[in-house]
Amino acid sequence: MRRVILARPRGFCAGVEMAIKALSWMTRIFEPPIYCYHEIVHNSHVVEQFIREGVIFVDDVTEVPPGAPLMLSAHGSPPAVVAEAGKRSSFLVNAVCPLVTKVHHEVKVRASKGYQIIYVGHAGHEEAVGTMAEAPDAIQLVETPADLDAIGPISGPVAVLTQTTLSRDDWSEIHEQARSRFAGAWVPGRSDLCYATTNRQAALAAVAGQADAVVVIGSVNSSNTIALTKVAAATGCPLVVRVDSAAELPEELTAPGAEIGTVGITAGASAPESLLREVLDALHPTEGVEEITMFEEDEYFPPPPELRELMPALAAVLAMGLLAPPPTASPLSGDRSARASDVLEDIGQAGQTHLRRPA
Repeated sequence: MRRVILARPRGFCAGVEMAIKALSWMTRIFEPPIYCYHEIVHNSHVVEQFIREGVIFVDDVTEVPPGAPLMLSAHGSPPAVVAEAGKRSSFLVNAVCPLVTKVHHEVKVRASKGYQIIYVGHAGHEEAVGTMAEAPDAIQLVETPADLDAIGPISGPVAVLTQTTLSRDDWSEIHEQARSRFAGAWVPGRSDLCYATTNRQAALAAVAGQADAVVVIGSVNSSNTIALTKVAAATGCPLVVRVDSAAELPEELTAPGAEIGTVGITAGASAPESLLREVLDALHPTEGVEEITMFEEDEYFPPPPELRELMPALAAVLAMGLLAPPPTASPLSGDRSARASDVLEDIGQAGQTHLRRPA
């Protein structure tokens, strides 16, 4: 193939950045094993990296030994899980994305005011499970327009809320149908769809219109990654493939003399930049790489409060042990400029200095 066009923005969003950096700090502070409820983010390579660092991922917090350090994933957790985790763990960090927290709050507020909630999302997805658990008796999940048609009459006010990682097309059709059927239905003043999700979809749509094929990098259980493949297909692009790594690229894109002229590339919000570099190496475009920028993102989510409270005290203790003066700044002071992709590449390197909590 001859040419590659990269969509920008792509890859890690602010919520993923926050969660990955927070878990990396836990691997530096605590002796393994460290536990995480569900995958920290939906990317197999990120999960495997942390497994090598001593993180154990569980789907039931009762599997966590009493007193073990524990992180709750970026997708948000049911209230009962958060409560049980707090009882079991000596140090609990909730790495839920603030945008997911917003939807949890909306569910609780609307339910407390007597609303019946239509929640547009994917059944079984961790975000949907955690959100719906906030008001299980007042919420119904729909994935398709047919699901909405199957809902019986609702007396009283209706609210329509959404999983943050859906494609705009999936959301908009059901949203319009719900507002038509339930006159006066309440919707948030600001869409529940994640800014990063919508930005990546818009950027890819611009690229896909110029491409003979599109490659979306991300894992199969990543909703926002699957949404990107739908966006590319909707543009009419003749070949759209999702790959977890360069090894999954189809031969028609990588074989010597491949006839496809232009390939558009993006990455889901949980996919590290290292995977993009591997894909580019495998494609080896003869006419180079162009990047098309639709939006500049500067959103930043600070580390979870549990880490912000711990780190200054830990740094002071370590400094006293080294007969050095206490630090003037928290170890997290450079967090905004740190990139999670770089952190992932660094944490497994030999010779890295790890902080450990004093016994």
